[in-house]
Amino acid sequence: MYENAFNSIERDLRAEEGIANELDYVEQTSWVLFLKYLHDLENERRDRAELDGEDYIPIIDGEFRWDQWAAPKINGEFDHNSARIGDDLITFVDRELFPYLAAFRQSASSPNTIEYKVGEVFTELRNKFRSGYILRDVLEITDGLAFNTQAQRHELSQLYETRIRRMGNAGRNGGEYYTPRPLIRAMIKVTDPKIGETVYDGAVGSAGFLCEAYDYMRTDTLSASDFEILQSRTFYGQEKKGLAYIIGIMNMVLHGIEAPNLAHTNTLTENVMDIQEKNRHDIILANPPFGGGERREVQQNFPIRTGETAYLFLQHFIRKLRAGGRAAVVIKNTFLSNTDNASVALRKELLEAAELHTILDCPQGTFQGAGVKTVVLFFEKGAPTRDIWVYQLDPGRKMGKTNPLNDNDMAEFVELQRTSATGRKSWIINRADLDEATCSLSLKNPNTPEAAPLRSAEDIIADMLIRDAETAEILANIRGML
Repeated sequence: MYENAFNSIERDLRAEEGIANELDYVEQTSWVLFLKYLHDLENERRDRAELDGEDYIPIIDGEFRWDQWAAPKINGEFDHNSARIGDDLITFVDRELFPYLAAFRQSASSPNTIEYKVGEVFTELRNKFRSGYILRDVLEITDGLAFNTQAQRHELSQLYETRIRRMGNAGRNGGEYYTPRPLIRAMIKVTDPKIGETVYDGAVGSAGFLCEAYDYMRTDTLSASDFEILQSRTFYGQEKKGLAYIIGIMNMVLHGIEAPNLAHTNTLTENVMDIQEKNRHDIILANPPFGGGERREVQQNFPIRTGETAYLFLQHFIRKLRAGGRAAVVIKNTFLSNTDNASVALRKELLEAAELHTILDCPQGTFQGAGVKTVVLFFEKGAPTRDIWVYQLDPGRKMGKTNPLNDNDMAEFVELQRTSATGRKSWIINRADLDEATCSLSLKNPNTPEAAPLRSAEDIIADMLIRDAETAEILANIRGML
């Protein structure tokens, strides 16, 4: 229903000189969609208040309401005479609208309110439209979108996800913005979050893990109280980068979470030794950034000091998990066997502090734009590790943009993981068999047939001489027949 609208917006944005790439496209689409969503939410709340005989105090009021500046109407028809356009529209957005919305960050009663989220979004964002005529076209198209029903929000969220995926593929590291949704769904099925448990991602990015977990936990049989728990006291995330934070909020809003519990902060600035029980979570789902290299003062917050960002996040996740809590974390496969001090120390800590019960070995190409192989670590906080079930994912094809990971690829893993069944692609690593000095978890499939040993150079030369002699004899015989 809304595909044509999104395509029309995209065509308009291609002609906008202030918007240069896929990242700009998603960013600028986000703030326009966000304001239309807020307008529809306000109308819904106003109608509900009237039915209950209560007064309603709007979040956004006066000339800053959507139906005043973006889509003014008379008797339900668009009023082109009063609608700002051209330079007047750009001036209003830059000098009046954005400052007004950014001020909500100071005036909001709590960081958990939607008013505060509005303030954060418009503190971070900058309007990149330069043509007020193109912006006017985008506003009128967006006004035709509705957020009133679950079906409408679902379609909009799917279209938005498509743009996030394209943005991730266009970046230097696709995994930074977009983790393949089939992989996320498999991780969620294994961790199996329940109503009443909290779900956390300290490197939230575009909030794909939290959105998919919400879809997994939301059912038609939920009671009103359970739905309220799911909405306001279940999903938590933190994100360092401004653009990713904005996209994460918008993605959660489109999935139906009205006031996402996302914080715009660098997770790694928190000293892990100061994490208290009240701040821990039941479920952790994450694909933290790797490589990077945090400042030395940030590394001081961790007992195992390293410049590898993913290693710092893993230490954070181990301590952020409640006793009995469950986690699924994507990390580079080199973590399993690297022999540097940080890798060895972190493996030992993970094996002692938690039960690392499953390792999913992902093939090359799982993440678009990422040139490294990854694994997913599944662990439960509490008892130390005993046996580790390993599954080597093999879709039977080379994956890429035209052949991405799909849910069918993950089905066998999810099924076999329930019983830790061994077979051609799965096996058990016994903790007792590991080298105590390194605790290396190098993944070598014992079910793969052994390759024939390489022949020695002497054997190869001897064989060549024998073949040369045979060839000379054959040629001599042929000459004798001439």
